[in-house]
Amino acid sequence: MDFKNLKEFMDHLTDWIIPGNSIVVYKDGEQVFSYQSGYSDLENKIPMKGGELFNIYSCSKPTTVVAALQLYERGKFLLDDPLYDFIPEFKHVRVRLENGETEAARTPITMRHLFTMTAGLDYNTNAPWRARAKARTGGRMETLAVARAIAEEPLHFHPGTKWNYSMCHDLLAAAVEAISGQKFRDYVREHIFEPLDMKTACYHPNDRVYAQMAQQYQYEVVGANDSVKLQAGLLHGSDGVVVNHGKGNHLVFGDEYDSGGAGIITSVEDYAKLANALANGGVGATGEKILGSGTVRLLATDQILSRSIDTSNFNWMQLTGYGYGLGVRTMVDRAKSGFNGAVGEFGWGGAAGATILVDPDTRLAYFYAHHMLNPQETYYQPRLRNAVFSAF
Repeated sequence: MDFKNLKEFMDHLTDWIIPGNSIVVYKDGEQVFSYQSGYSDLENKIPMKGGELFNIYSCSKPTTVVAALQLYERGKFLLDDPLYDFIPEFKHVRVRLENGETEAARTPITMRHLFTMTAGLDYNTNAPWRARAKARTGGRMETLAVARAIAEEPLHFHPGTKWNYSMCHDLLAAAVEAISGQKFRDYVREHIFEPLDMKTACYHPNDRVYAQMAQQYQYEVVGANDSVKLQAGLLHGSDGVVVNHGKGNHLVFGDEYDSGGAGIITSVEDYAKLANALANGGVGATGEKILGSGTVRLLATDQILSRSIDTSNFNWMQLTGYGYGLGVRTMVDRAKSGFNGAVGEFGWGGAAGATILVDPDTRLAYFYAHHMLNPQETYYQPRLRNAVFSAF
């Protein structure tokens, strides 16, 4: 194993516009590489050391998928069971038509639709459901209460007909709550974080967590005449500047809202333990099994390209050559992807630069993070994958 290319690429990113980054790589169940570059605090020039915590945003989704699939393995639901079996408010959902009118959904939202982003939802977090849920809960925004408010909104298309990145995995977390009888955060802690010895991972920060977090930045595109933003910039790229954004997460709506789609705060070292477990048939380095190997394979099986589903929104450049499984991208065409890894590799990315990769065939896994919103993922994600796989 030679990680020279990976180290040099991470240094290139921090020489460019990424304030700081960190990675942990596992192979055959063992941690084989860890590296950090740049700064956790750019203003004060504090180097990235490896123990920092990050908002990982949509990299939270694989955890939500694993939590739900654990209940699937226990016989609590089948993929094509309707969501209303567990959250009755979804029994009579409607779909908004182009003329503004609504009609009854042709099929109910199923658990499969939530896993695969085909439920008819969007990612508008300022839609009317948010104000309703806030008023009903006094601002606490309990996970199930938010889901029930979303059920009152018309869908944007009939379930199962289109892929659209959306609040699906937030509803999946609510379904885990309803099925398990536990708060989502408690279920995940008991059944995933603790068995894998993920000591730092959590959904809601306290003062200690905030103190351990790397500073969170944002890359803002600016024009040559935008002098205020240009002066505020801590780093300058070809078309924008990096500014401090604060450590908050706008997708966590309240103290009682456990965001299945974007809520986890964790260190790179800890979240890499989840990636490693998935690369090794669902068994972590602790010896604890969180999923069966067949379920991991199902998770990574494409669910949209082989079905009559409109995939026009599944067009992100870094997903070329990929399908979409049960909540993760999954590589289906090496030629189209231009990727030097294996068909069947899967994972996902997050809004501030986190990315998880799992390859069950070679038992390779990594978790990488930087902490910059607008993370330039079309640039760094495919190049990072190639640099990691070049080591083997």
